[in-house]
Amino acid sequence: MMAPLAVLYDVHGNLGALRAVLDDARAHGAARFLLGGDYALFGPYPEETLTALRELPEATWIRGNGERWTASPDQAPDDPVVQGAITACRESVGAETVSELAGLPETLTHDDVLYCHGSPASDIRSFMPVAADDEAELLAGVRASRLVFGHTHLPFRRVAAAGVELVNPGSVGMPFDGDPRAAYALIGDTGDVHHRRVVYDHLGAAVAVRERFAGDWPETVARRIERAAF
Repeated sequence: MMAPLAVLYDVHGNLGALRAVLDDARAHGAARFLLGGDYALFGPYPEETLTALRELPEATWIRGNGERWTASPDQAPDDPVVQGAITACRESVGAETVSELAGLPETLTHDDVLYCHGSPASDIRSFMPVAADDEAELLAGVRASRLVFGHTHLPFRRVAAAGVELVNPGSVGMPFDGDPRAAYALIGDTGDVHHRRVVYDHLGAAVAVRERFAGDWPETVARRIERAAF
């Protein structure tokens, strides 16, 4: 029997949340990891988080909008929170790492499962727990039976009208569903999906954002971590 696959999305530089998730995943037998993008941007420990992820022996990486924005700030929203966080992240991880992460693949298909960050059509347009009007457009051309994605920081699982199973494991580092616990998913060798929530010191992570970075943007990010809401 194959060890379960741990699916981690939207870590956002939250080292404490990542460590808690990795401990939980290993305790449940996970030895393989699918990393779904948005690794460093916004969180208190961008460089340290990337170091921890690179230490995973069996990990497959794809790119999120956070990596694209960090490499090309002109493609990101002209918003002081986003731009301030991008500047801090670039300074923290360095130009070589920024370029490396931006060059990651946008999608991955394995065993009839398509992995992407937001949707196959975009790294910032995604799916919600209740179907929106553009869902058919976002799924156009998808042949996989299951689509795994993140970006919205809302864990859920449902079957779309097109028959494609949608799975969002939620956000490791910055959940937006009102539950501050770190979120991820385990996928067993038979394809069964188990959403997991893990307690960690989210208030300490919020304090770290405020203490490690200057400017106005850290306060907004800290509140999002504290409240588990955008």
